[in-house]
Amino acid sequence: MAGIYIHIPFCRRKCHYCNFFSLASQKLKEPFLAALKKEIVSTREYLGGEPVNTIYFGGGTPSVYRPGELQEVFTSPPDPSPEGEGGSVSRDRMEITLELNPDDVTEAYVAELKKTWFNRFSLGVQSFDDEDLLYLNRSHSAGQAVAAVKRLQEAGYENISIDLIYGIPGAGNGRWLRNLETAFSLGVPHISAYALTVESNTPLAWMISRKKSAPVSDEAQVEQFRILMEQARQNGFQQYEISNFCKPGWHAIHNTNYWNGVPYLGLGPSAHSYNGSSRRWNVSSLSKYIGGIDKGECIYEEEVLTDIQKYNEYVMTSLRTMWGCNLGKINYELRITNYELIGKRAAAFVQQGWLTENSGVYFLTDEGKLFADRIAGELFL
Repeated sequence: MAGIYIHIPFCRRKCHYCNFFSLASQKLKEPFLAALKKEIVSTREYLGGEPVNTIYFGGGTPSVYRPGELQEVFTSPPDPSPEGEGGSVSRDRMEITLELNPDDVTEAYVAELKKTWFNRFSLGVQSFDDEDLLYLNRSHSAGQAVAAVKRLQEAGYENISIDLIYGIPGAGNGRWLRNLETAFSLGVPHISAYALTVESNTPLAWMISRKKSAPVSDEAQVEQFRILMEQARQNGFQQYEISNFCKPGWHAIHNTNYWNGVPYLGLGPSAHSYNGSSRRWNVSSLSKYIGGIDKGECIYEEEVLTDIQKYNEYVMTSLRTMWGCNLGKINYELRITNYELIGKRAAAFVQQGWLTENSGVYFLTDEGKLFADRIAGELFL
């Protein structure tokens, strides 16, 4: 199986914390869609005929387009044909995700969605508190976020994910608990939650450096992450990846494929691709992306991965998941012969209480999840 990621680089406004490639100007919306369709045709061989079972529209803000405009992208190969022809999977078995801003989820927009193939929605809520949303420079209110979820549910959609951010300066544990209570009360099957990160060259970084905002507190983020894990358990959610929680059976197939090393094709400016042996990444410039495609020029850089790089990536991603890091896979599939040395290194973290081990598979404990990157780094070759 394989996935397709489509990066929509437009936003109505830039959030203070965001460093993803996106633009507040939308003047190139139509030329971008034309270029995107051409890129799909020119990259159709990248996945080697592997059946596509997930398509994910991310950004940016994909919902700056009407649902019908986005569906037009599907008319270009690789196409998830209803009959499952041409190396594709039957559309009713595919996960087709659309990221949405809550304020875009109007009754008219949902009515248009019902005419499309989208069957999973990721809502960029970030917080159910208006003070938090103002701090983050989000374009919606808390009331709009709740209404967006309910509107999708009333339209018959079940596969809904909510994004939340914790560790916001000035937002204490009580506010975070109220956020979680609201999220769980809405009955969605999936929640993604991330610690607020201060990225360079963002308005948030400027605000903190000029003392216009209190700095992000590592201690507060740790406390709120612990609250998140406990509240998720109490509400019957699995933590299937450090930042992702779901009711049993509702994990995101597309993102899980990333963590399991499944090939995927990335389309649009700044999008990344992986086919099992190499990685490529598109230029992070909309004008260069459109111009390069129109002229038939190469718009990406590429590297062929060594066995060591594949191993390091596997350790980094697998440790983050509930399926763990498997020494057997490292030995037989990744061809790393000194896997016993890796086991010895991991044993130190088992003794420390940061890892557990079962039949040669290593899992992060709750405490270990606080140090995931450090542990992975120690296991790298």
